[in-house]
Amino acid sequence: MRHIHRAVRHTFARIRRKLNVNLLTKLIQRTVPEDLPDYKDLLSVVSTVQAPTLMEVDTTEPSPDPSPAPKEDVRPTALSPEVEVYVKLLVVVFLVDHKQLSEAAKLVTYLVDKVGAQNSRTMDPLSAKVYFYFSRVYELSDHLADIRVKLLQLQRTATLRHNYEGQVVLLNLLLRNYLHYNLYDQAEKLASKTDLKTERANTNELARYNYYLGRIKAIQLSYTEANRHLQQALRKGPRETADGFRASVTKFLIVVQLLLGEIPERSIFRSKGISHALVPYLEVTQAVRRGDVGLFKKSLENFGELFKKDKTFALIQRLHHNVIKTGLKKINSSYSRIYFKDICKKLGLDSVQDAEFIVAKAIHDGIIEAKINHTEGYIKSNENIDIYSTNEPQRALSQRIQFCVQIHNDAVKAMRYPPDFKKIKDEKVEKAKEADPDTELPDLMDDDEDD
Repeated sequence: MRHIHRAVRHTFARIRRKLNVNLLTKLIQRTVPEDLPDYKDLLSVVSTVQAPTLMEVDTTEPSPDPSPAPKEDVRPTALSPEVEVYVKLLVVVFLVDHKQLSEAAKLVTYLVDKVGAQNSRTMDPLSAKVYFYFSRVYELSDHLADIRVKLLQLQRTATLRHNYEGQVVLLNLLLRNYLHYNLYDQAEKLASKTDLKTERANTNELARYNYYLGRIKAIQLSYTEANRHLQQALRKGPRETADGFRASVTKFLIVVQLLLGEIPERSIFRSKGISHALVPYLEVTQAVRRGDVGLFKKSLENFGELFKKDKTFALIQRLHHNVIKTGLKKINSSYSRIYFKDICKKLGLDSVQDAEFIVAKAIHDGIIEAKINHTEGYIKSNENIDIYSTNEPQRALSQRIQFCVQIHNDAVKAMRYPPDFKKIKDEKVEKAKEADPDTELPDLMDDDEDD
């Protein structure tokens, strides 16, 4: 089982970049028996991919090498299910990388049925990757809705078979499927009714799970929970790689923090590898921080299509109210008295009545301290209150304490101990006592701890 995990991990971390027609052809010839129908089918599928132009090499024959001739390759006589799935999964990955989606869809659909028929724990790591590429192929071909029922069936089967790796992968694929079509209610119901065993899940899958939960909570106006899930996704995800995932999480995190009334730190927009993707969100942040309605509208006009592609457009539209609130706060702190018509000009509002309504609501919500003179059409600001005499510092300190406690709890949960550690330790003590009955138990325990 450990070797299968290592093979799968190395395949997608190192070997994938080196895959080519020649390498896959040699792999098929050395692992798949020639008498099987899959032998010719796999070779024909791989050969359809156009190989890259090879660079010129020196064809001069070298001097004879005195070393012995290589041994003749031994042809395989049988094919185990794990090896078959692994080889065909490599072919699927190769086809996906070369945009051969129709052939990849046929092969990965066969693999899904193959791993579904194998109720073996050694197949769990491979099945998780098969499920991932099953969804990936159909997503790239824009037929993601066609496999939703199949994914639900696979999720039910993985749960009954206690395939924990497959469960978390399928859960993330279903959440991604729902969010792709903006089905947030269905996604929330699925997540709430699924008992995810976080201690058995892969760290990368946990990062994806928290990312999807953060998006769901943000749409449902639960910005505090969304902020917590997105921060966990960013913390659990890869730091040096997966720039696309980090950029997507950071975009949602910036918007959610703005909706919470917080201004993201400047260092977030300078993150290595993703700073160029965050430029539009920096402009939105500047508009919210300044309370500049004009700059905010300009950002929506310039980057509206990009925000829609990132699935953040609906959330960014909600920031319009935050921009107005920030602008009112600045006006309230700068002017002791100001007319509504001047507020309209500064905030870019349509009419004096709109300005009067917005100011009245801001006073009612406690955003600004002022009084309205409806007769003469102006507001009079009250004296500024020292913020340290309010509960705001205590609230900010409480948020930081909760964040630190959450990091500590996550670190403790992330610790891994060998399975049956105490049982193995007791067995070592018993064997030592049987070998040397005169040895005292405390001495054995001390020696074991030193090891």
